[in-house]
Amino acid sequence: MSRIGKKPVAIPSGVTANIEGRQLSVKGPKGNLTLGLSELIEYKLEDGEIAITPANDTQAARSHWGLQRTLVANLVEGVTQGFSKTLVITGVGYRASAQGRKLKLQLGYSHDVDLDIPEGLEVKTPDQTTVEVSGIDKQAVGQFAAEIRRWRKPEPYKGKGIKYRGEFVFRKEGKKK
Repeated sequence: MSRIGKKPVAIPSGVTANIEGRQLSVKGPKGNLTLGLSELIEYKLEDGEIAITPANDTQAARSHWGLQRTLVANLVEGVTQGFSKTLVITGVGYRASAQGRKLKLQLGYSHDVDLDIPEGLEVKTPDQTTVEVSGIDKQAVGQFAAEIRRWRKPEPYKGKGIKYRGEFVFRKEGKKK
């Protein structure tokens, strides 16, 4: 039995949820999100909650149960609070700046890295070494943050690179004579 799946997803005031066929749409103060629903799971909208149960007692249905409940909870949280990831850039000469719908990164390459910011996301650079990615779709926020980080992953000897705020980089000792 899924401990996560057993809990119904509460719908806060100001948020409306609607199930049409195999599509769940959630509308809130920050925007609209939709989710394609799995055929292995039953969804019931009742008393300001979305109850999620497996359609049958197969292994596949039980394994999708907790995942689908988490995806529905992420929709509700996204349209009410939103999601954000903060990246910290460490290294001499490494910097970032958001210019319109582009993010310009200087990471020690012979050229600047220009990334187009996807629709629905907002990128801020409070200072040259910090990048904040925010939006209502948790998957899109995490994916774009991972694409930024991929350009210079933190290395273990000097700690240079792009890391998430709060991430621990295991440091190694250099060569000895």
